Amino acid sequence: MQSSRPPHTGDRQKTGHSRHPVDDRPHRPDDRRLFRVVLAVPVVLLTLAAAFFLWPAINTRPDGDWDQAAYGGIELACALAVVLAGAVGALWLAPSVRRVMRWPWAVPAVVLGVAAVVRWVSSGA
Repeated sequence: MQSSRPPHTGDRQKTGHSRHPVDDRPHRPDDRRLFRVVLAVPVVLLTLAAAFFLWPAINTRPDGDWDQAAYGGIELACALAVVLAGAVGALWLAPSVRRVMRWPWAVPAVVLGVAAVVRWVSSGA
């Protein structure tokens, strides 16, 4: 059973019979900003993990040509840094991600990946 009272002014906004055009706009949060925040988490974590693995790769010094354990550690650390930096690059290559996160977000990971490749090649294993 419906009420015979006229609708309250607040009810007009709910039913879509508003006179003011601003009241008809949907109230949504900024989707790009939210998407950027959501994507920043894996990008930052993967970049930090790549830096974490690059650090021992750069600071490990083999005792000599016979120190295969040190060379293996350098190669493993470099490989992990390259994989993690590549994951950031692959994530950034998606068109929907590129629209929201510009190239400065991917640059640190790419630099870490290049440094890991240079260290891996120059390790001499």
